[in-house]
Amino acid sequence: MSISLILEMSTSGHPDRAAVTSDGATLTYREFADSVARAGSALQESGARHVVFLGGSGTDQAALLFASAYAGIPFSPVNYRLGKAQLTELVDRIDGALVLVDPRYREAVSAVRAVVTGTDEFMAAVCARTAEPLPPADVDPDAPAIFLFTSGTTSAPKGVVLRHSHLLSYVTGTVEFGSATESDAALISVPPYHVAGTGTVLTNFYAGRRMIYLPDFEPRRWLDLARAEGATSAMVVPTMLERIVRALPPGADAEVPTLKTLSYGGSRMPRPTLEAALAAFPKVGFVNAYGLTETSSTIALLGPEDHRAAMESADPGVRARLASIGRPVPGIEAEIRDPAGEPVPAGEQGELWVRGDQVSGEYMGAASVLDDAGWFPTRDLAYQDADGYLFVVGRNDDTIIRGGENIAPAEIEDVLVAHPQVDSVAVVGVPDDHWGQAIVAVVVAEGGADLDQDELRGYVRTKLRGSRTPDRIVFRPELPTTATGKILRKDIVAGIAATAGNGGEPC
Repeated sequence: MSISLILEMSTSGHPDRAAVTSDGATLTYREFADSVARAGSALQESGARHVVFLGGSGTDQAALLFASAYAGIPFSPVNYRLGKAQLTELVDRIDGALVLVDPRYREAVSAVRAVVTGTDEFMAAVCARTAEPLPPADVDPDAPAIFLFTSGTTSAPKGVVLRHSHLLSYVTGTVEFGSATESDAALISVPPYHVAGTGTVLTNFYAGRRMIYLPDFEPRRWLDLARAEGATSAMVVPTMLERIVRALPPGADAEVPTLKTLSYGGSRMPRPTLEAALAAFPKVGFVNAYGLTETSSTIALLGPEDHRAAMESADPGVRARLASIGRPVPGIEAEIRDPAGEPVPAGEQGELWVRGDQVSGEYMGAASVLDDAGWFPTRDLAYQDADGYLFVVGRNDDTIIRGGENIAPAEIEDVLVAHPQVDSVAVVGVPDDHWGQAIVAVVVAEGGADLDQDELRGYVRTKLRGSRTPDRIVFRPELPTTATGKILRKDIVAGIAATAGNGGEPC
């Protein structure tokens, strides 16, 4: 049993329902399934042992995901934003790959050892195919379905192995089959190489929901497409949501009357952005979906009722839940553990560990990192309140150790980003002869405002104890981030070190 089962069930249940809309063209479930069978047959005949996809979100991505499963070979969408050398290194890790690439990215993979074919050429041949489709491959549920590379924000990207059983467990555990109505439509703008780009295909097909693709995100186009196509749900990353809110006049309603649910995830959501979005979409249910590549996507949710209750509550503890990732989804267990691996009490910080059938914890060329009982170390620093709500405060790798005290950058970032003249901020630790590490806040000023370092340090000191006050603050026009909004802290630290080494700013 493979993820092909999802498409088979949906096509059988509603063959003439609209399935995918991209660039103004719509395919029904039957039409889409026919295309998948032809593409899967072509992949079988090619002799490829793996499909690598380099392109944007859209019908081709979704079709090739299912076509790879039809052919019984893994599918791996890779980040087209990477440089040529890094793309070559990633692709060359994969044996027997057929690389399908959009024309605009073809030069980026010109040096790979694998066979390279244009996606447009391949899909044109698929459409022209007249032979009867070959039977779908008999796939072991424990065979690899997808290889996804991590974002590499703190280290080199790792290839995560997601097996059919992991993905089926995730989908069937979080979505009710056929739960969507014929008018339901999901607006998709996350890139295909992100785990959410895969998860949205599988979950929306299983629900029987039409997917509307926006391959190249732009906030006004997102709003226009949501209105024109009658989107009822959407998934964005925090940087996208911030840009959508900024595209609206101050205090204005977004005016997407069909939209019922707006999910976000992929990186930490700044609280000011979330509060502005809740005001701009007053009748929309917000969902914080927390997950990792290694967990086949979502493992915890903060639902619409939680968001509204937090916004409307005068209780500081309930209001704080706007910063929570919610509670584990069905089938997922969560524990917060100390460095010795022992569970900690509610309210105490530690590393978040999770367990469930959808959790992989397996990397290409390496053994599984699950412990003997099947628990996966997320490397996220977190705590859980008395009611079971989880709060992620940062990555273990990001923790600053200043004078022997562990400091989570997120604690300081949340204070600084609330300053009316601060647009965005990243806090990092840099080597220091006296403290071991010094706290450096890299700040992007709102609208290019002229901010004073001492004034900002004093602002933090009024909110947090003195040891949390940044030792230094530097100002930058922007922060380096991935396409999904994750801050590239290693690049920030490297930039600070390079500047100091060249006799520039002291930090």
